[in-house]
Amino acid sequence: MAVGMKHLSKTFVWILMGMIMFGLVGFGAVSFSGSNTAVATVGDREITVEEYYRAMQREQRALQAQTGQLIPMAQLAALGVDRQVLGRLVSVAAIDNEVGQLGISIGDENLLKEIVEVPSFQGLSGEFDRESYTYALNNAGLSERDFEDDLRREAARTLVQGAMMVGAEMPTTMRDTITSFIGARRSFSWVQLGQDQTAMIALAPTDAELQAYYDANPDQFTLPEAKEITYVLMSPTMLIDQVEIEQQALQDLFNQRAEQYQAPERRLVERLVFSDDAAASSAMAQLETNGATFESLVDNRGLALADVDMGDVTMGALGAAGQEIFSAQVGDVVGPLPTDLGPALFRINGHLGARVTLLADVEAELRDELASGRARRLIEQQAEEIDDLLAGGATLDDIADETDMERGQISWTAQSSDGVAAYNGFREAAAAVTAEDFPAVNFLEDGSLFAIRLDNTLPARPEPLADAMTKALQGWNAEQRQNAITTEAKAILARAEINGEFDDNLTVTSETGLTRTAYIDNTPADMMTQLFEMAPGELRLVSDDSSTVVLRLEEILPADENNDLAALANALQAQLNQALSQALFQAFAQDAQSRARPTIDQQAINAVQANFQ
Repeated sequence: MAVGMKHLSKTFVWILMGMIMFGLVGFGAVSFSGSNTAVATVGDREITVEEYYRAMQREQRALQAQTGQLIPMAQLAALGVDRQVLGRLVSVAAIDNEVGQLGISIGDENLLKEIVEVPSFQGLSGEFDRESYTYALNNAGLSERDFEDDLRREAARTLVQGAMMVGAEMPTTMRDTITSFIGARRSFSWVQLGQDQTAMIALAPTDAELQAYYDANPDQFTLPEAKEITYVLMSPTMLIDQVEIEQQALQDLFNQRAEQYQAPERRLVERLVFSDDAAASSAMAQLETNGATFESLVDNRGLALADVDMGDVTMGALGAAGQEIFSAQVGDVVGPLPTDLGPALFRINGHLGARVTLLADVEAELRDELASGRARRLIEQQAEEIDDLLAGGATLDDIADETDMERGQISWTAQSSDGVAAYNGFREAAAAVTAEDFPAVNFLEDGSLFAIRLDNTLPARPEPLADAMTKALQGWNAEQRQNAITTEAKAILARAEINGEFDDNLTVTSETGLTRTAYIDNTPADMMTQLFEMAPGELRLVSDDSSTVVLRLEEILPADENNDLAALANALQAQLNQALSQALFQAFAQDAQSRARPTIDQQAINAVQANFQ
């Protein structure tokens, strides 16, 4: 029985120990002024220095496996690992103390069975080997007595765990309530109103109406915090006209890209290779006389067209077959023709003419490319000089007057993306700059050089109505349209409540047996949530910024007892049972720890940590 119980999840036990761990708080730390052989005493059970050291070592090795580096004791302590390890050891010791008081033990016979079944203790024959047993324990730094005592305690803990956890079942009420909620269904009808279904008369707001809308919606007309920034900028395009490009440099770059600009005539070709000329000739004859197709020949060979596709090839790549293939028309099948793999039939699927590009055709493009590169190098050469001028007290205005850099200003916000604000480097600098910062040069992604100065910070503030007139007009009109739609929807709802049904001239959509997770496109986001709050026959208007609907709940349906719902119920019951088992064992462990009155020898812990590598 002990062996069977041991197979309950040991990992699960440690998880539970971690859940009930209190760290070192509440243990009533008491210093042992005597020998430092134990770091803690829990009831009748001692946690030895060696146990604490080995547990810390295992935790260190586990973290090393995860991170790839050895974590020293100081860092382990900073992470709280030492307290976690001690907390686990105290929790386990409290359970061992409780088990000892209950007199539970697996006995010598069962202990022997446990030991002989450990693979590390077995020899080449697969049987228990005394020398292997001794060797393994010596490597682990354990004596036989210590190991056997640990094994007894672990087996006893497993017996208690199994007795408390196996068979714990949560009542089905919670499971049924949750699955009923998830699987509940509704049948309903609804009418959706849009702008095309609502009569609107084009109106222009009066100044008073527009002002009232502006005053009622301050969030729509609030300008974000902005930084008034002066900057100087020198970009490669600003220096291109100063750069001279030799004709030979253009020719050299053009020659380097010969493969890009010059391409010989090519054919799109499929090739079907045969073992000998007779087989290839027979296949060609089938094409010419028996009505066979190239596709059927490929299929008869157990191939796909992708297997015989050569793509676009030049005449030289086709060897001796090139001349005849290039003389054929698109759609022709020619052959048998010789190849390195044997005689083959070729089908021509396309004709790609030669591409000839002259230097004159791309000269402007190449000139700009070379000039931009040289302009970037000119900027790099000037960067140090300009930075020295700024460090010497020159202002951005001075820099603009004395160098090729150009001065500009921007009211920058986090949403700015035009002009120089399109560069990530500028946005990062603008976000970080303060009034105390001195201008310094930095580079942008395209090699541009820039420096900035914060002149002023404008807090979030109302945008003047005169500047926001277009936005205010659009908002006012949108509000009028929504008001008209809402008015019409309320009228539809009122008539439906009187008549018991929607008007005949409306487009009514009916839905049957939908769950609360169903999604209906272009409807208010919370429509299904509100629907499940309604009673049969109830009508409700549901609206958001994108849609307005009038709902009528027709019928409340129970959950559909399908396989998916049954599987969900089974999985949920298993989770609830597991949660109950955990709660029971947690309560037992907490009670055992409370009654065991743990005490801690901090001097012994400090000594272990001081010698820990």
